[in-house]
Amino acid sequence: MRKRLIPVLLVDQKRRLVKTIEFGERTYVGDPFNVVRLFNEKEVDEICILDIDATRTGRGPDLGFVRELATECFMPLAYGGGITELKQCEELNRSGVEKFVLGQGARNSQLVGAIAADMGSQALVACVDVEGRGAAASCCASSGARQEPIEFCLRLQDAGVGEIILQSKTLDGTRNGYDLELIQSISRKLSIPVVALGGAGNVAHLEEGLHAGASAAASGSAFTFIGRLRAVLISYPAPEILEEAEQGAHG
Repeated sequence: MRKRLIPVLLVDQKRRLVKTIEFGERTYVGDPFNVVRLFNEKEVDEICILDIDATRTGRGPDLGFVRELATECFMPLAYGGGITELKQCEELNRSGVEKFVLGQGARNSQLVGAIAADMGSQALVACVDVEGRGAAASCCASSGARQEPIEFCLRLQDAGVGEIILQSKTLDGTRNGYDLELIQSISRKLSIPVVALGGAGNVAHLEEGLHAGASAAASGSAFTFIGRLRAVLISYPAPEILEEAEQGAHG
């Protein structure tokens, strides 16, 4: 599988596009429909939409919104937020979603198994949130018990997950670069693709994530902000950086 660059768009309960810092402070970015149209023009590899309020507020996917958004989206679309049952994935698929992203739902082995069996592992993505850095990083868990990211990722892989989004809460929105040590250690031990997310702020950071072993470099900030003052500017790097990253990975 070739290397990919993936814009990750965060949507709140008001259907607004926002960007967070350490999963907390939010900055309004714009209208998701307009941003998706801009990414269409830039011919991005794929796009990931995460509803960050669905699980927190106890609701399922906003199917009407996703259906509208999918009609504007001319690239492969992944969606996460509020998925708790297989039926929702089937409805999302009919709406135009190709990949289903589980966050807390990834801890439900029955749900993971059901989606993998019905929709295929290639359509099932687990978003693994981690705190801390490098060897000291641990999964964000509501129970408060420390869990090694690699152990959790291996268990998800065995359960049928086809791709892991490795998301750093500590680096989210900081624009200082990925946790390269963690990306490298986990991508080496998994046979499924690892998507780096959290910390990228520019093209150089995206390249570093790919060179560290990630199959894809994902970001919100790197594709939507520019400069120290975080002015909104929708951008997407030229294909050459992917070619260079692949050459570096094999050379």
